[in-house]
Amino acid sequence: MRHNMEDFQQDFYQTRYYIDDQGHTVEYYDPYGTRDEDPALDVLGSFMEQKIYQPTASPQTSSSSGMKTSEEEEEEPPLLVELGVDFDHVWQKTLTVLNPFKPADGSIMNETDLTGPILFCIALGCTLMMAGKAHFGFVYGISATGCVGMFVLLSLMSSLPVSHGCVASVLGYCLLPIVGLSAFAVFHSLQGILGISLALLAICWCGFSASKIFISTLQMQDQQLLVFYPCSLLYGLFTLLTVF
Repeated sequence: MRHNMEDFQQDFYQTRYYIDDQGHTVEYYDPYGTRDEDPALDVLGSFMEQKIYQPTASPQTSSSSGMKTSEEEEEEPPLLVELGVDFDHVWQKTLTVLNPFKPADGSIMNETDLTGPILFCIALGCTLMMAGKAHFGFVYGISATGCVGMFVLLSLMSSLPVSHGCVASVLGYCLLPIVGLSAFAVFHSLQGILGISLALLAICWCGFSASKIFISTLQMQDQQLLVFYPCSLLYGLFTLLTVF
């Protein structure tokens, strides 16, 4: 019995020490001393060494991952663009309104951008107030009613889907000539031939710009006069607030 226990302890504490490829000392337990006899166990042991002692990430790899992270952060759009405020598009739409004969970019005009319309509505209300006319409520009321009416009309006329934001954006940007007319009314009265002429010019300017943008966005090239008429009526209401 004692002889058997000694043999068991000798087999239990029989180990082999060797050095792996990375210079680490690895202890392999071989209870029956058959590692040298069976080549399959050598393959199994080397496989276990590779699994246990995996190489750590080099500093070059970590630095490259850090560079990728910084590049991804640089490619992220600015905060204002994520919030829907793109000053480049605002400037392009403003130039399209200021130049009625410039072809409109339908892809840009189809975006729901309300930054310019809100600024122009506020500017119109402020210039009217500077001329002694506090008509903020009329400006907002006519704007909301006109957007709903034009949305219904364009939905019936166009074969493409129409969005509320697109209609409000186009009508708001095309309000810019009337804002200029209201600013002129602060320094000079519009009660006369000059004022009426400038008012008619502003109405035609706004209506033509809005109809041009609508037909390019909604592919209604043969219906510009039909779109020009209701747009002119809408901007005529804003002009009446400015003149009288």
